[in-house]
Amino acid sequence: MEKAPVYFTTFKATEHENLLQKLHRLMKTAGFEQIDFTDKYAAIKIHFGEYGNLSFLRPNYAKVVADYVKELGGKPFLTDCNTLYVGSRKNALDHLDTAYVNGFSPLQTGCHVLIADGLKGTDEVKVPIKGDYVTEAKIGRAIMDADIFISLTHFKGHEATGFGGTMKNIGMGCGSCEGKKEQHCDGRPSVARPEDCIGCGACARICAHDAPVIADGKATIDHNKCVGCERCIATCPKHAIATDSADAITMLNYKIAEYSLAVCQNRPCFHVSLICDVSPNCDCHAENDIPIIPNVGMLASFDPVALDQACADLCNQQTPIPASILGENLEKYGNEEGHDHFHMTHPDTEWKSCIEHAVKIGLGTSEYELITI
Repeated sequence: MEKAPVYFTTFKATEHENLLQKLHRLMKTAGFEQIDFTDKYAAIKIHFGEYGNLSFLRPNYAKVVADYVKELGGKPFLTDCNTLYVGSRKNALDHLDTAYVNGFSPLQTGCHVLIADGLKGTDEVKVPIKGDYVTEAKIGRAIMDADIFISLTHFKGHEATGFGGTMKNIGMGCGSCEGKKEQHCDGRPSVARPEDCIGCGACARICAHDAPVIADGKATIDHNKCVGCERCIATCPKHAIATDSADAITMLNYKIAEYSLAVCQNRPCFHVSLICDVSPNCDCHAENDIPIIPNVGMLASFDPVALDQACADLCNQQTPIPASILGENLEKYGNEEGHDHFHMTHPDTEWKSCIEHAVKIGLGTSEYELITI
């Protein structure tokens, strides 16, 4: 397979071109106008940010994409699917409230917001896929009803998959509640280090399924109720919770790749990824820690796999921020030559299996040509 072109520009701006204008130029140079948008519905998949989180992409960037689609005759809408865990995006009403609070209202972005899997996360389309692990991906209906699919991704760290990039935004983000359960089902967290558990109840508060139980000052997790979303792992202040299966992360990455293929196959797609405010954890958190690296730039490509690979490579070329989790872990474990920033941030994770499996199933290529504009 030939190298995929990935277009890149920094966050440097001048009085003659601000960042929003620069994003438009990036998309144009990357070939956005090759897509026929005339009278077609265009889903712009974005993460609206959990209430309390401030590292999500500013709505100004979404407006650039939406306005460009309208300029080319299309009908854009911003979209995401509901979450499995307790939070401000568990159902469509709360999700819309959060999107508007975070600035993603029609008045600010120039287009409407649709929660793709409906009020309770049950409005889905079962999409046939020739995957190794998924035969029918369960995708939010509004996303599959769209003629054209665009992903607008905040590239950042992630406590389960190493980083949250384009495929995470597409595969997990477009899954309905049942789709998210299917992707998470191969691992069930347990209180692996009960001696570290302080019985604070943080795991119980974040769980939408009442799986964690606090008794005698310690937590246990009922696997009959647990759906494997792993939010309890991230929220535990003492890191006492871990996934049971050593293969759980790899299987999660495989299924994210296959769900991404289900979303992207058989229609025009375009992908934009912004490496800024690179928080160590997902924007699903109701908080955000300081970035692990400095801002890098904006990238665009027709190939989501090449885009994720290019973003990861650019991030690993950056100098870590000393006061960040990454900086602290480097001091703790040693700054070994050739380390991966994302694995060092979350040592229980890896991300390369997602890239490798996406290449295997034909979603894209990890070989790319970085074209700087």
